[in-house]
Amino acid sequence: MASKLEEDLSCPVCTDIFKDPVVLSCSHSFCKVCLQQYWGTNGSRECPVCRRRSSRDEPPTNLALRNLCETFLQERGQRGALCSLHGDKLKLFCHDDQQLVCYSCRDSKLHKNHNCSPIAEAAVDHKLKVKVDPLKEKLKAFEKVKLTYDKKAKHIKTQAQHTEEQIMEEFEKLHQFLRDEEAARTATLREEEEQKSQMMKEKIEKMSREISSNVAKHLGNLKFTVWEKMQETLPDNPERFDEYACVLGSEGFNSGTHCWDVEVGENTWWHVGVMTESLQRKGDFTSMSGRWSVYYKDGEYGARSKPQSPTLLRVKQKLQRIRVQLDWDRRKLSFSDPDNNTHLHTLTHTFTERVFPYFNGYPLRILPVKALVTVEQH
Repeated sequence: MASKLEEDLSCPVCTDIFKDPVVLSCSHSFCKVCLQQYWGTNGSRECPVCRRRSSRDEPPTNLALRNLCETFLQERGQRGALCSLHGDKLKLFCHDDQQLVCYSCRDSKLHKNHNCSPIAEAAVDHKLKVKVDPLKEKLKAFEKVKLTYDKKAKHIKTQAQHTEEQIMEEFEKLHQFLRDEEAARTATLREEEEQKSQMMKEKIEKMSREISSNVAKHLGNLKFTVWEKMQETLPDNPERFDEYACVLGSEGFNSGTHCWDVEVGENTWWHVGVMTESLQRKGDFTSMSGRWSVYYKDGEYGARSKPQSPTLLRVKQKLQRIRVQLDWDRRKLSFSDPDNNTHLHTLTHTFTERVFPYFNGYPLRILPVKALVTVEQH
């Protein structure tokens, strides 16, 4: 039977001597592996003994208990094998039951009148004889198989070498054919090149004479003509931005709720949001208030609302579309990812004038937003 000390040093889960013991806050100790397996099976971190829940995923090691268990196992190993029934050393071998016993077992009812002898003598009497013949037969069979495999391997190697030689001969013929064909086509090409070069030389000389006669006509009033056309195509309207590649939506809002989607795709730099009607559009307006937007720049997403500093946004995957939702009356401007219905950021501001959709970057595309209407039946 196990001693009281051995019971105290045994894990309540595996009932064996503690291996790498850990201690819970309730003071109960368990093998680390046993506790993790119990928690994984039970689905909660509770003590297997008192059911008290543990607040720690990794309980601390019980160093004192671990050292005590190691000392106990070391001393038990030095004492030798002990009888599980009487705790005495196993010094006898019972020939009737074919097992090791102690002197108390020999005198008990279990082995009384049995043929018992010291372990040393029993070991001599029951020494196993190695059966060599079956091993020799297996060795012969293995050698025979190995010989067969060696012959097949040699045949495969010879066959591969012969095939390799044939492949090299065939490719040498192909290489020679390609070299001959290359030489013939190269000669034809050079002859054609010489003919066409002579023709082009004559045409270039003719074109040079014609260009020289027309240079004065085209260069005389070139700058003036181009300047006049530029004045016609680039009017300096107050609504036009002159420093940044920005545009505003054609319709502004000063009340109600509005929503639109913007496809940003693989652009590496963009701003999307709203801008007041009164904010100046000439020069550098980026430091002025009146513009609310989200942006993508240098691999980072952020939200901007001057004069506050930008707010960085955490985005799990690269955005392809941005949904802008403006609630003018409730003072909210929200941004979201319509592809996975994920909210990105919400800006709040008391709008006092008309705002227009704001786009900065190229190319950007405005997408239609599908509206869902639900009719309640009474």
